[in-house]
Amino acid sequence: MKISTKGRYALRMMLEFALHPEEYTKINQVAERQQISEKYLEQIVTVLTRAGYVKSVRGAQGGYRLAKDPSEYTVGMILRLTEGSLAPVPCLEDETNQCGRSSCCVTINVWKKVEDAVNNVVDSITLQDLLNDYHSLETEDQA
Repeated sequence: MKISTKGRYALRMMLEFALHPEEYTKINQVAERQQISEKYLEQIVTVLTRAGYVKSVRGAQGGYRLAKDPSEYTVGMILRLTEGSLAPVPCLEDETNQCGRSSCCVTINVWKKVEDAVNNVVDSITLQDLLNDYHSLETEDQA
């Protein structure tokens, strides 16, 4: 399974918003700090805004910020919003397995375990955890 740039950049953008909780951050600021195309970030922030993950304000002092506390967002939430299903195989994407071979497929157990492992990881890490890691790195760099 590969996470696309859309998912990776959405996570980095949400982290940027979390780093500046008291202000509205402009897309060009995120683009510059993260070295990502401003146009691509505009597409991604639209998805985040529609989902209610970020709030936006127009105007000179406008920009974007998180709608909730960083502890309320998991990496899994952000990735599923931008990537869709994180299932490693198509037959696990739907709630009910639609595959005609599901009753006799032994390998489905492998893919289910992979899916469970991925979900356990991404659902256990919050944006606050990433923020804490970021601040730890900052402290180490200053030492």
